[in-house]
Amino acid sequence: MTARSTRCTTAKTRTSRLAAVAAIAVAGSMLMTACGDQTEGGSTPEGGTSSGAASNAPLFSKLPADIQKSGVVKVGTDASYAPMEYTEGGKIVGVDPDIAEALSKQLGVKFVFTSGTFDGLITSLETGRQDLIMSSMTDNKKRQEGLDDSGKKIGKGIDFVDYFSSGVSLLVKKGNPQGINSLDDLCGKTVAVQRGTIYEDTFKAQAEKCGANKLTIQAFDTDAEAQTRVKAGGAVADLNDYPVAAYIAKTSGGGNDFEVVGSQSDVGLFGIGVSKDDTQLRDAVKEALDAIIKDGSYEKVLEKWDVTDSAVKQATVNAGQ
Repeated sequence: MTARSTRCTTAKTRTSRLAAVAAIAVAGSMLMTACGDQTEGGSTPEGGTSSGAASNAPLFSKLPADIQKSGVVKVGTDASYAPMEYTEGGKIVGVDPDIAEALSKQLGVKFVFTSGTFDGLITSLETGRQDLIMSSMTDNKKRQEGLDDSGKKIGKGIDFVDYFSSGVSLLVKKGNPQGINSLDDLCGKTVAVQRGTIYEDTFKAQAEKCGANKLTIQAFDTDAEAQTRVKAGGAVADLNDYPVAAYIAKTSGGGNDFEVVGSQSDVGLFGIGVSKDDTQLRDAVKEALDAIIKDGSYEKVLEKWDVTDSAVKQATVNAGQ
C-alpha cells in the first residue's frame, strides 16, 4: 500500500510535491483558502450559500445540519506536496483542491483548506478542528483503527473515502550518482524522508532488512526539506508517491535536480479522511465523489494534472489495506 500517503503514525502502505516545493516551508504556518477562487474568504460554489440558507445543489440535503447551516467544510491538508497540494502565490492549489472544488458543486458548500504539518492532521480531525482531511493520505488499517506501528491504540481511528490510487517511487539526485535502483541499494547509505509518513515506515522496514549494513534515516517535518537534503548530497534518496516524485523530477531546477529510479511499489489508495463519528458527512462525500466520477469532472481534474493513471472507477470506504 502507499500514500504520504501518510502522515500521523502509519503502516506499511503509503500515499504523494514542485520545483518550488523545495522552497516551501509550511510546517509552522496556517494558510487558508477556499475552493473556487482560491482567495482568502473564498467563494460560494454554484447553488451554494455562505449564510446557510437552503441550497439547490444536488446533494446539499445529504450533509449534516451544522455544515448546511455554516455553508463550509473545513479541510486539513499539508500543502507542500505538488502536484497533489501545494501553495502558489499564497493559495493552496493542486489535485486535491481541484477535486474538492468539483465535490463542492455537488454538495453546495465551500471547502476551506487549512495547511499544517502532516503528522498533526489526524489529531485535527479527531478534535473537531477540521471536518475532512484531503492531503494524499494513504488509507490503511492502522489509521482506520487508530493504531501506532506497534499495534498500540493511540486514537479512535478515522474513516476514508478512497479517491486516488498510486504507488511509491525513489527520488534521487539527477544522474543517479550512487546507482540506486531499489530499496536494497540503500543499505549502508543515508536517506531523507518526511516524518510520520508511510515512506518513513518503508525506510524503517528496509533498515531492519539491511541489518549491520546500516541504513541511516533522516526524517524532516516536510518533504521539501527531505528533497533539499538529497539535492545537496547529504542523502542518496527520498521516497514519494509516484505522481509526486515524477512531478518533482520534471519541474525542480528545470528538470535538472532529480530523477525517478526503479519501479513503483506498494500501490494503494489515498483517502479523504473523515471522523468515525461523522458517518453522514462521510456518506455524503462518497456520493459526491461517485457523482463527479460519473459526470466526468473528476477525470478532467486528473487530466489537468497529468495523473489519469491514478484514477479510481468508483468511490469506496475504508478499502485500503
